[in-house]
Amino acid sequence: MNYLTFEKAFREFPVFSVRDIEKQFPGFDNRRLFEWKQKGYIQGIRRGYYCFSDRKKDESFLYFAANKIYSPSYVSMESGLSYYNLIPEGVFTTTSITTRNTANYQTSIGNFGYRTLKASLFFGYRLIREKDFTFKIAEMEKVILDYLYLNPVNTLAEMQGFRFNGTMAKEIIDFENLSMYQKMFNSKVLDKRIGLFKKLIHA
Repeated sequence: MNYLTFEKAFREFPVFSVRDIEKQFPGFDNRRLFEWKQKGYIQGIRRGYYCFSDRKKDESFLYFAANKIYSPSYVSMESGLSYYNLIPEGVFTTTSITTRNTANYQTSIGNFGYRTLKASLFFGYRLIREKDFTFKIAEMEKVILDYLYLNPVNTLAEMQGFRFNGTMAKEIIDFENLSMYQKMFNSKVLDKRIGLFKKLIHA
């Protein structure tokens, strides 16, 4: 197969896998991928996953890539807090929730981190549509719950260390939705942390 045929078939794929290619072209010779990578046409992300080198790699693309290279997953944690402007700084690793094992990948397009939640807590995400792809990201309230559930904090001083934007949080959080999702965790530890969070932002 020549590169032009391949590019025409996959140009609209933000990220494509060897499995995607083999579905489209049964019997595809994987050595072509190495060849095209050496020529700079494509980039490897993690084993078996690629993108075109000239693809615009903005935040939305990284969120899609995070969903794609380790599935099932949705963007949350620090990346979710940054997306909703609930923390003041940007983040250098795209962070997600998964039902699979905790994992971290340092790749040619960025760093990706995954934290594990049991399947019953894998909910509360929405689909964001971009021009040619859709990515999964936690709803704002679920981001907060995921983050506080997986990060130990026992005092108000420790909560302050997370540098939450309290003014923004008060304006945009749906506290009814937060309470509903909180009950689904059924965690006294999380209940205490949410209590500290509310005390912090309403101070």
